[in-house]
Amino acid sequence: MCQYSAVEGVPNDWHMVHLGSRAVGGAALLIAEATAVSPEGRISPGDLGLWNDEQMHAFQNINAFISKQGAIPGVQLGHAGRKGSTSAPWNGGKLLNPAEGGWEVEAPSAVPFSDDFAMPHALTVQEMGLLVQKFTDATIRAAKAGFKVVEIHMAHGYLMHEFLSPLANHRTDEYGGNLQGRMKYPLRIAKAVRDAFPEEYPVFVRISATDWKEGGWDLEQSIQFCKELKDMGIDLIDCSSGGQDPNARIPLGPGYQVPFATVIRKETGIATGAVGLISSAHQAEHILINEQADSIILGRELLRDPYWPIHAAKKLGMDIQWPDQYLRAK
Repeated sequence: MCQYSAVEGVPNDWHMVHLGSRAVGGAALLIAEATAVSPEGRISPGDLGLWNDEQMHAFQNINAFISKQGAIPGVQLGHAGRKGSTSAPWNGGKLLNPAEGGWEVEAPSAVPFSDDFAMPHALTVQEMGLLVQKFTDATIRAAKAGFKVVEIHMAHGYLMHEFLSPLANHRTDEYGGNLQGRMKYPLRIAKAVRDAFPEEYPVFVRISATDWKEGGWDLEQSIQFCKELKDMGIDLIDCSSGGQDPNARIPLGPGYQVPFATVIRKETGIATGAVGLISSAHQAEHILINEQADSIILGRELLRDPYWPIHAAKKLGMDIQWPDQYLRAK
């Protein structure tokens, strides 16, 4: 699956976003999602990975093609934590036991996501150190593979979000307890990735701005976390939400997560991406013009309509470049 971020809007000349000294520029950014830094970090056996050089070489031709078309290749690096070892979503997303190709899952604490998920192994401090190296190695491979943007997945109840949220992090050592303790390991990972990726290219972080659950991670804590991320050189916060509690009540609606991007942008000064039930060109344009966010990030809408950027450009009266083989339809 790919997540498409129309940084500066959908067409090449729509809006402009400069991310400090590192700029994505006026091109569409294509992010390969759910790319694991280790086999244990996969959500399902079908996930992409960057834990070995064979995977890196496989991405090189793909990224060369993306770049040749005037777009920018990006990759989302992550670790599924206690939500791993499941079948693919189209196969039910159910827990896989070892006989079915499953594996032992890892988490900050031995607390399962739900009764339908595995009891995770609580990571030791030594194992956490090894995982920092795996994120570093995957980042180096990402650069060698031709990716120009890395996004660290710290949302949706996966490992980094698990460290942040009191709902999943019950540790009593330096990596648990208060906000500073719970942020410590995700910030360590973010610094390792930022240090390993070429300075001229941006690093994004995807967060869940709230768990939508009392006593969990919330917007106030997200603001403090994003201030720390900005100080270490992270360029953009991809503002999603939820995923930590299966019983959370989420008020779904068009653009329902945009206010998170707006508040974090205002309170921290970091660039933000708006995501979640953004489906129309004019809706996306409105968010950018009114400075509610600095970029529009699309996922499922691109699955429904792979030509959304072309259709959006037409609706907004923009003339953009089409693929050569499609020009006869323009």
